[in-house]
Amino acid sequence: MEIPKRRLLLVTLALLTLVLATFAAATLTAASGGANSERSDKHEIRGGGTSLVAGGTGAPAFIPVMTKFAFDWSGTTGRFECLALAPNTPAGPGSGNFETNAMYVTGMITTAEVKGHTAVLTGTATVTGLGAGVNRPYTLTVTAGGPGATLVLVVSGMTFNEIVIEGEIAF
Repeated sequence: MEIPKRRLLLVTLALLTLVLATFAAATLTAASGGANSERSDKHEIRGGGTSLVAGGTGAPAFIPVMTKFAFDWSGTTGRFECLALAPNTPAGPGSGNFETNAMYVTGMITTAEVKGHTAVLTGTATVTGLGAGVNRPYTLTVTAGGPGATLVLVVSGMTFNEIVIEGEIAF
């Protein structure tokens, strides 16, 4: 059985195109790290919203503490802001009015790493209120998501476990 030269040429070109397309797709997937690989610090990480510090100030008073947080990592640079607010009145009427600036953390993010649904951001910050000081190293560990996502801030020798009640963390 003889195959016409034109048909053989078309089949050869089609196979060559398929091979080249497969090679190009494999190269692009490898260069981007693949769909399910660990993501390095080159990806954007951002978040903002309101959270509650689990357990508030702790025993014995358990005064609630609310935070307003925001951070953005572009893959090479970033900023972190966190304002902790406490009520003027520890219990009873007015205890839900978060008006006292208990702590403010503001600084640069210098490294970021994503593993699955968790990101770890590190840097140095200026801290006012609790743990006040300049160039304080901090670590912020976050989980992706909206309400229910978590933040753990370690700064000035203190650890704050927070639960997002409004806002979102994405990466």
